[in-house]
Amino acid sequence: MLADRAKINVRGGHGGSGCVSFRREKYIPRGGPDGGDGAPGGDVVLTATRQVADLYRFRRQHHFRAGNGGHGKGDLRHGADGTRLELPVPVGTEVRDADGKLLADLAEVGAQVVVARGGEGGRGNVCFATATRQAPRFAEHGLPGQELWLQLTLKLLADVGLVGLPNAGKSSLLAALTRARPKIASYPFTTLEPNLGVLEVEGRPVVLADIPGLVDGASRGVGLGDRFLAHVERTRMLVFVVDGSEGAAAAAEALTTVQRELLAFKPALSETPAIVTVNKVDLVPAGDLDDVLRAAGAALVTTVAPVALSATGHQGLEDVVAALGQTLAHAETTAARRGDEDGARVVLRPASDRVASFSVLKEGDGFRVKGGALERLVAKADLDNREAVEYVQTVMEKAGVSTALRKSGAQPGDAVLIGEQEFEFL
Repeated sequence: MLADRAKINVRGGHGGSGCVSFRREKYIPRGGPDGGDGAPGGDVVLTATRQVADLYRFRRQHHFRAGNGGHGKGDLRHGADGTRLELPVPVGTEVRDADGKLLADLAEVGAQVVVARGGEGGRGNVCFATATRQAPRFAEHGLPGQELWLQLTLKLLADVGLVGLPNAGKSSLLAALTRARPKIASYPFTTLEPNLGVLEVEGRPVVLADIPGLVDGASRGVGLGDRFLAHVERTRMLVFVVDGSEGAAAAAEALTTVQRELLAFKPALSETPAIVTVNKVDLVPAGDLDDVLRAAGAALVTTVAPVALSATGHQGLEDVVAALGQTLAHAETTAARRGDEDGARVVLRPASDRVASFSVLKEGDGFRVKGGALERLVAKADLDNREAVEYVQTVMEKAGVSTALRKSGAQPGDAVLIGEQEFEFL
């Protein structure tokens, strides 16, 4: 089975802690601090590649961790950077967070996105030495890496999508045009996953995708239709396959149903170039064929007249290939325009990260100070160390935190929350 959806948990590596150390060498009294910095943790990166066909790997493994950063050491030795974890995913993978927000669309070979950044390393005590604090006996802890759940969705990158009702003959047409060997039987829903085949059109390879049969209500998930329709979004053109053996009225109704479900799923698909093929014409009485073709052409107007064929009898295949070649040039322009409208590859944008950038919010009986840099400062501090606490208080005072709390109505004794830590306002 094609694994086109997966849910995974990723976590960046933890940052290493800084070191508290002092030079102790013969004939060098009071050598001063020489504690090195901790290293940052590794990032988790998704990379689009054609070496991976689907998301099957993520069905067996759901949790992925990058390497942790090394701790700092004495003699100004910094820790080793955490190992970056690169996860290959198939081209055409959409990456969303747990709430469904689009993070990245890896639609090109080599496209990458950092989905979980490694934690910052802590600074060693040498970084806190000043003229008035010449022997700092504190360092910073490393921060944990980002951790989140991701939803991965694969949308096949095919040139041509074969769509139609169940048992219309899409798999038979794919097998007749290419070397693909999909399952073919005389009952509906034989195809349970998209099948791909390659056809040479005007001297260049064209990838055809056989989309499993769409039924009335497919856009709402009936018969897994919403999952199948997702693979139609990226196709450059569509081939509507209808069963002509059931008569003109049935052919027109089938085209109307499939087109309605496509537009309900994504209205932009109305701009996708398409052709109509009427299959199983060897079962249509000679006098009724013109009526069937006329009804199909009226139900769905395309730049190319409906093509009559028999996939099992290998009739009309040359006409189908000619129609594909005639339509693909226009399809390239339309697909490129639609890709520009779909949005950016990566939509994550970092927020302001200055210490002075923070806000104060009333929370219960206390107050919460929100600001990325301040929250990291507190998270990295060794709050069991008196010197480290004094340093944090000095930085926050210079940033204006106390003034902002007083303006917000904070009184002595009120609780002040910064990140995961709680302080008392004095």
